[in-house]
Amino acid sequence: MAEHKHNHTCSCGHDHEHEHNCSCGHDHGHEHNCSCGHDHETGKPNCPCGHDALTEGVGHDRGLGKLFFALGGGLLTLNSFLLEYFLPGQVYAAQLSALCGAVVLALPIIITAIKDLWRGKVYMNELVALAILASLASGDFQVAGIIAFFLLITIIIETRTASGAQRSIEELIKLTPNTAHQVIEGVEQDVQVTDLKVGDIIRVRPGENFPVDARIIAGESTVNQASITGESIPVEKSIGSDVFAGTQNLTGAVELEVTKVSEDTTLGKVKDMILQAEASRTPVVRIIDRYAGFYTPTVLMIAWVCWWFTEDMNSVIAFLVISCPCAVVLATPTAVVAAVAAAARLGIFIKNVSHLELASKLTAFVFDKSGTLTDGLLSVVRLQVFGEVSQAELLQTAGAVEQSSNHPTAKAIQKLAAEAGLELPQAVELTEAHGKGVSGKVNGVEIIVGRANWMREKGLDIPVHDDIEAEGMSVVYVARGGAVIGWIGFRDKLRNESAAMISDLRKLGVRYCAMVTGDRKSVAEAVASQLQIDEFESECLPEGKVEFVERIKKTHRVAVVGDGVNDAPALAAGDLGIAMGAIGSDVAINSASVALMTNDLRRIAMLVYLSRKSQMIINQNLLFGMLFVFGGMIVSAVGLMTPVWAAVLHAGSTLIIIFNSARLVRTGEELTLEEGPEPVQKED
Repeated sequence: MAEHKHNHTCSCGHDHEHEHNCSCGHDHGHEHNCSCGHDHETGKPNCPCGHDALTEGVGHDRGLGKLFFALGGGLLTLNSFLLEYFLPGQVYAAQLSALCGAVVLALPIIITAIKDLWRGKVYMNELVALAILASLASGDFQVAGIIAFFLLITIIIETRTASGAQRSIEELIKLTPNTAHQVIEGVEQDVQVTDLKVGDIIRVRPGENFPVDARIIAGESTVNQASITGESIPVEKSIGSDVFAGTQNLTGAVELEVTKVSEDTTLGKVKDMILQAEASRTPVVRIIDRYAGFYTPTVLMIAWVCWWFTEDMNSVIAFLVISCPCAVVLATPTAVVAAVAAAARLGIFIKNVSHLELASKLTAFVFDKSGTLTDGLLSVVRLQVFGEVSQAELLQTAGAVEQSSNHPTAKAIQKLAAEAGLELPQAVELTEAHGKGVSGKVNGVEIIVGRANWMREKGLDIPVHDDIEAEGMSVVYVARGGAVIGWIGFRDKLRNESAAMISDLRKLGVRYCAMVTGDRKSVAEAVASQLQIDEFESECLPEGKVEFVERIKKTHRVAVVGDGVNDAPALAAGDLGIAMGAIGSDVAINSASVALMTNDLRRIAMLVYLSRKSQMIINQNLLFGMLFVFGGMIVSAVGLMTPVWAAVLHAGSTLIIIFNSARLVRTGEELTLEEGPEPVQKED
């Protein structure tokens, strides 16, 4: 985790040294607990109950320690009952066993409560500690032991639930080997993965996991990428293919050149995203955190009033036990952890859990066309020449200035030129206008390749051809020496799941679907017609996409879906940005709220469905938790509940909350299968 004294930008987006006021309204120069979940004095995340997540038992060692206390104290308490039953004359021994058991069970709880008070803060542990101390003071050591046992078990369950990020990261760490087979001058030797550098050559055998991100330079294989993309179907890899740390080599030995190491790998970015999501807080949790400091004093005051009027210590003890709001505190975190885990298994990585909540409220989607609704792999389908120019000459002229461009149209031209065996002349003074075209000089003659509007801006005369409009092709014009010599037509194929995804979103209540593209109107109109898109904007530059999104935001909660590279400004402009095919893309992960590690559009509808389902379960949990706590407080206050039953019901309510939240974990499981049912289910 970052130390905020040196690296001041937190996952909440604030600089906590220079700009201290966070969304919770506190000045973090004086009060360090922020709603983002970090202690800005130490830089460590806080768990939902308010404790330091790195020192207060979130780790496995702390959890195991409490478990040993629970088992040891539980056995001593059970022994006291056995002595009473089988050796009724050994009253002293039974009482001593019960006292020892109660002390062992109460010790971790009381120590934690004392630490809270020492730091000047009051949490629910103080209520638990007071209830146990009151039972001990009353002389009923067996009751004290039973109460402490069930409450300690509850705390262990809560601790394990709150450590979702740590366990997820531990699972990720297991995916990457500690050593790698480095090839140096043809000789293979084992080295530590941490010693690898970009450019090193490594060898990975069948059955081994890739230790770093790398590119295959020799051999071919089948790779299981489920740990990154959520796809259960292995992917064929050959020379030039990229592989990612933590994925598994299945069939063939390959040699690779290291492209990314350590935290720069795709797996490292996924780990950072899990930490960001776990450290963030939903609005509901921020409300609970804000008022937690008032809850305990209020409960203590009511307990004192009950004792004053009834003088029944058992009722007061039961009241203190049942008032511990573990069920309410766990209502949201358990559901969020389960939902984030389900999303990560599907290759959906959510950077902040508030984005998960926002996804349930979306009413509009704005899609980029190329690479999102379509495959993004343009192919040249027509070469139209003007005057005394051959098609080969047209292609060769355009290819000369497109050689250095990575635009899809440039790649399509380069591919066709290579297939035709054309030798492309060298171009100089190359310039590229993003979303418009490229220009350069070949043998001193200026060559311009670009869209019609840009060519007209340069004063070139563009002939009008109705057949282009009718055929719905993407077109770039080619000009040489100030005259247009022809145009090149491209087509892009719709993704197979595009129509089904739009239909699924409609079923989920999304009222408005729009599309923005830099392509011509005829191309955009053809795609919009096939997918039943409500509105589209064609010939749209990046700034135009942002303006379109801002207009839609006036009446809708908008999600923008794009490739995360060309669409970064639009992704940032939407209420929710969803980057498609973000695997290995730094820009995609940084610019979007949600990163989909594959180009499977079914994940988008599943994200909305998962968000809706998680909100439903959170509401169920909160309703049950509040009814249990406040209902139990009333029953205890009037003397109708014993301390033991209060402890049993307290632990039982926590388990019910956890099991209810666990229903989210298997959501969308069918998407990991090649053949599965529809990804979106109807609401219950």
